[in-house]
Amino acid sequence: MSQSLNTVWISANQAFQRFHRPLIRYLHQHTEIAHWKYAQSADEASSLDVPLTLLHDYLKQHHHPLHLIGHSTGGLVAFLYAQRYPQKVKSLTLLGVGGVPAVDWQSHYYALQGLLPCTRKMLLTQMVWNLFGHQNCNTTKALIEVLEKDLATSPSPHSLFYRHRISPTTVDVPLLVCGSNNDVVVDPSSVQQWQPYLKERDRVWICPSGHHFFHFYRTQEVGRQVSQFWRQSSPSPMSSSRIS
Repeated sequence: MSQSLNTVWISANQAFQRFHRPLIRYLHQHTEIAHWKYAQSADEASSLDVPLTLLHDYLKQHHHPLHLIGHSTGGLVAFLYAQRYPQKVKSLTLLGVGGVPAVDWQSHYYALQGLLPCTRKMLLTQMVWNLFGHQNCNTTKALIEVLEKDLATSPSPHSLFYRHRISPTTVDVPLLVCGSNNDVVVDPSSVQQWQPYLKERDRVWICPSGHHFFHFYRTQEVGRQVSQFWRQSSPSPMSSSRIS
């Protein structure tokens, strides 16, 4: 195991990996970063315990604490891991994770499905606009396919009949929470709900725009905030190496 590894990006939304890559490449300039990925099979029931167990199996191979960063469900997994194993975590960065951490695009989708007499395609089209802003027909069609894949492979714990809830709490590691000013799914007020749980050096930062995938649309701004937070959280300079 590389002793210079400082950071792990936690991805539990396999379908969204293309939207994470620009920020991972940017952060690679500041630190050696591994990209840990999880996707459930079609035969598995949605469970957060499985990715948490697998993540711990991976991280316990490293004998020093690491910066963890994740978006949406990946951020939720990182948050739950930091709660359980704070000694393994140098800092925690959450992107698009609100003060009620389990709320994600799927919880919104199933809520709309229960309220509106619309077809699946119409609901997913609305979710594309909510997540990415208005797009042309071809892009909307491609993004609907992305969302359909995420419904099948993400361990998001929601369904039409049940919306899972996880209470916010203070974590015993440095915390940065980032959101977007025009995110419909995790809106700024939801991000600000972290405020009562912040410690002295914890931070909340709201990106001016970019919807739910603000780290894709405004990579450099988000990257500067994250790398600055890591420098403040780490007692020693971070090295730069290959992405694993």
